[in-house]
Amino acid sequence: MEQTIDIQTPTGKIYKDRAIWVGTFLGGPLAAGYLIAENFKAFNEFNKAKKTWIYAIIVTVVVFGGVFLIPDNVKIPNQIIPLIYTAIAYYLVQHFQGQNISAHLDSGGKLFSWWRTIAVSLIGLAITIIPILGFALLSNETSNIGADTKTYGIMKHEIAFDKNNISEREVNKIADGFIKTTFFDEAVTKFVYAKKVNKNYELSISVVDGLAFDSQALQPFLDLRTGLQTLFPNNKIIFKLVVDNLDNVVKTIE
Repeated sequence: MEQTIDIQTPTGKIYKDRAIWVGTFLGGPLAAGYLIAENFKAFNEFNKAKKTWIYAIIVTVVVFGGVFLIPDNVKIPNQIIPLIYTAIAYYLVQHFQGQNISAHLDSGGKLFSWWRTIAVSLIGLAITIIPILGFALLSNETSNIGADTKTYGIMKHEIAFDKNNISEREVNKIADGFIKTTFFDEAVTKFVYAKKVNKNYELSISVVDGLAFDSQALQPFLDLRTGLQTLFPNNKIIFKLVVDNLDNVVKTIE
């Protein structure tokens, strides 16, 4: 008597490993997460599908966040990073889904079309790229309206300023004044924030805590302001001695 084995054909569709390779390379980690998670759902492994999404989001943040941290002088071929995370995704598919994919196909199960794979890839790419472009544009606008910095001398004395408030030429003249009055010396690096209020130059200088109450330590700054003022007869010089941050003004000299 012959025994018949009833092999049920799977009703769900899956993505083949090669489709996941292509989808990941084109659409990034988010696309990989979607494709792999859909396979887990077809295999009734819903908990793994949920974890896949979590890992995909984390990897996306790490990969594309890390790209912004790469120094400009470090040249990495454009294909390297996509190839790395695509190879990792392909390995994970083989390791965690390889047998189920083979069993699905052997049982007559169907595959999602390549058109669907490409569509998922493009959507994943768009979801990833749009926030990155927005961040890049915002950073560019912020840099245009934010503080700029110039350094002077071998000690890299630093003057920070808002280029929409005071011109670079004026900042250079202030730096020349600090050099002539020997504040910008070759001993200790100094940090100054320059701001123009009407015709006045407000110069915030970083000092140690407690200096405002020490008349002897304060005297060099009084002399410095007097010397600098002689170099800028048409602009009132105002010193703001600050500790830790610009808002913590411990002494104003004018």
